[in-house]
Amino acid sequence: MAEETENGKSTPEDRIIPINIDEEMRSAYIDYSMSVIVSRALPDVRDGLKPVHRRVLYGMLDLGLNNNKPYKKSARIVGEVLGKYHPHGDTSVYDAMVRMAQDWSLRYPFVEGQGNYGSIDGDEPAAMRYTEARLQKIAEEMLADINKDTIDYQLNFDDSLQEPTVLPSKIPNLLVNGASGIAVGMATNMAPHNLTEVIDATLALIDNREIEVAELMKHVKGPDFPTGGIIYGVDGVREALETGRGRIVMRGRAEIETHGNDRERIVVTEVPYQVNKSTMIERTAELVEEKKIEGISAIRDESNREGIRVVYEIKRDANAAIVLNNLYKYTALQTSFSVNNIALVHGRPMMLNLKDLIHHFVEHRHEVVIRRTKYDLAEAEKRAHILEGLLIALDHLDEVIKLIRASNTPEEARDGLMSTFGLSEIQARAILDMTLRRLTGLERDKIKEEYAELMKTIDYLKSVLADEGLRMQIIKDELIEIKDKYGDERKTEIVYSSAEMQTEDFIEDEDVVITISHEGYIKRTALTEYRRQGRGGKGSLGSNSRDEDFIEHLLIASNHNYMLFFTEAGRCFWLRVFEIPEGTRTSKGRAIQNIINIPKEEKIKAYIKIVNLKDQEYLENNFIIMCTKKGTIKKTSLEAYSRPRANGINAININEGDTLLEANLTSGSSEIVMALKSGRAIRFNESTVRPMGRTATGVRGISLEDDNDEVVGMISIDNPETTVLVVSEKGYGKRTDIDDYRVTNRGGKGVKTLNITDKTGKLVAIKGVTDKEDLMIINRSGIIIRMAISELRTMGRATQGVRLITLKENDEIASVAKIEHDDSEEEIINNGENTENTGNTEEPGAESSADDTTKE
Repeated sequence: MAEETENGKSTPEDRIIPINIDEEMRSAYIDYSMSVIVSRALPDVRDGLKPVHRRVLYGMLDLGLNNNKPYKKSARIVGEVLGKYHPHGDTSVYDAMVRMAQDWSLRYPFVEGQGNYGSIDGDEPAAMRYTEARLQKIAEEMLADINKDTIDYQLNFDDSLQEPTVLPSKIPNLLVNGASGIAVGMATNMAPHNLTEVIDATLALIDNREIEVAELMKHVKGPDFPTGGIIYGVDGVREALETGRGRIVMRGRAEIETHGNDRERIVVTEVPYQVNKSTMIERTAELVEEKKIEGISAIRDESNREGIRVVYEIKRDANAAIVLNNLYKYTALQTSFSVNNIALVHGRPMMLNLKDLIHHFVEHRHEVVIRRTKYDLAEAEKRAHILEGLLIALDHLDEVIKLIRASNTPEEARDGLMSTFGLSEIQARAILDMTLRRLTGLERDKIKEEYAELMKTIDYLKSVLADEGLRMQIIKDELIEIKDKYGDERKTEIVYSSAEMQTEDFIEDEDVVITISHEGYIKRTALTEYRRQGRGGKGSLGSNSRDEDFIEHLLIASNHNYMLFFTEAGRCFWLRVFEIPEGTRTSKGRAIQNIINIPKEEKIKAYIKIVNLKDQEYLENNFIIMCTKKGTIKKTSLEAYSRPRANGINAININEGDTLLEANLTSGSSEIVMALKSGRAIRFNESTVRPMGRTATGVRGISLEDDNDEVVGMISIDNPETTVLVVSEKGYGKRTDIDDYRVTNRGGKGVKTLNITDKTGKLVAIKGVTDKEDLMIINRSGIIIRMAISELRTMGRATQGVRLITLKENDEIASVAKIEHDDSEEEIINNGENTENTGNTEEPGAESSADDTTKE
């Protein structure tokens, strides 16, 4: 206890209260946290506004800044809000007001600004002394009926004025404009949505209170950002709407345009929400300079008052689609919006899903309608009470006038009216305040009409208070009116991401021709674009390849198949057939390096069509057989190649000086035939080659005749109807029964398969074919011929064969492929100089015998 002084007063020590600093810190921090959460950072679920925004709108209403009134200086508005309601920095008020005026920040802006309010490039708005503002028409809907006791008020910071705790809000603003804020220990980040969709969902919830979020999502497709753009993927949207949390991937709207001499450019017309366009462009330019993004030659910002237009010029040898994907990957052209729907419900922060948000808005509107109706009813009853007194006075006019004239003071007259006619004080005052013109017949009739209308209104208002269904109908009618006034189309498109949808479901599973040129250009073309011609014809133009380029690989596949590409260095890459760029028969296609990550110095040497990479039984019971130019052969289970990787995998270990030549899919018991450039071939059973791992080198398949000799092809045969077709570089070919090639041990020199002469040239291809197939031959000049295999009769193994295609001088066959025979294409095309049919005449000496002895 502090001692008392002589004059009886306590010492200073008496006023010191010892407290525990730990408890004080806890208490103070909790108070601070609650203040930030409730009074600063989080929006109210009912009107979707934080206190600063609510105060700005209410302050502007105080100043009479309706949409049909003149603008006022922003400094005047900020001063009004600052002095009356918001005791914080003027910047916080001005920044909040500015954001409500920016059409790239709010989906439906509440403030109509005049002057410089900043830009999407991050430019600052002009100072508040320069700019002006007034309310948008839609903001007046937020404040409608505020003077009808529809909401609660609270004292302002100095207890001198009343301010609203919430706005009546005819608009579901929290969903429509979203909100973001960082509180203490929590944050909110709510996406904007389309007003039309939100109102449709609200109407649906009013009609069915048990409605599920999935049904509401039929109306609310997802966020609708003010800057438009594209939402890439629906899983994040669905999660956000169902749970209140989710990650939404946003992309700018970009189109690939062709201009000039087949030059391409990417044009961006919409950027993702909350992305600074200028910063995005600067960062992209840095990445281009650092070589992290390749293929862009120039970047221009051509945006103006008409809209956004950012142009990325693409280099001539680059693929615009690949460049665009890299822009999505490395720049803000693709960004994400992390939804975190936390709002204040009865003053408490809560996580809310779509249904919760709509439900709380409907409850708020319901309360507003009840309070407004009660207010209107009270006002109507007050007016009816006065009119009843006036009508009594008019019915006893002479007595009223006599009483008033006999009274010495107004108070005496009032008391006399009250006692004589049983009137209330309010009615008596109204009679005394009545002007003489109200005594005319016309005015008397008006009073009677007004009273009759008023009684109808009172009955209606009472019925509204008694019937919840009627109140809900009023809410619906008002929402429909809002939708008709302010509803608009979506700005943001929602698309499925590649990870979410089975792309093949949207692509017809039809056969296509895939061609790969010598320089690595690939395309797929509808099979119907190719015409079958008679054997010996000159063929039709297959591709307008670049100078000195020619089609090297050609195969038939289905759109839904997988393609395995094998490079000469022994690496394997994957691609779905429908992912191969489509082109006409005469187009050059796209560089493979721009579609899959194949090293530029490597060429595709083999390819395999895979039906399915997910069927385990299929993977385990099929094998890939590979052979190299030097005669090595290797067998590996398909399962080892069933896990696609963007950068490919090692498929076979290639020795120095050797390259991969061919790869086939087999069942494990096929007959293998390998053919040499020198005209020899070997046949052995696949079972003699044991399966090896992906990185193994393999074993000897065939012995070469000399250092200049090499393997030209390998086939695997498991169909007894299959015959062996060999083709020489000068257009000669021949079918032979597989049984003509006797089975030998793997690794031998083989037997003669074609009588090689100067007329035939060296062997270039070997194929396993049947009468049910057609043959497609393509030469180095790009000419293609298609013929039925059935036109070629089977002949001896060591013969010279027949002419398959007439070659121009210095031209040679580049590639040979077999395709399914098409019965619908029975017509043989023979049009003038384009086809020179040589008939089925065999060359002299075609059946001459040859030495077929083999040294094992």
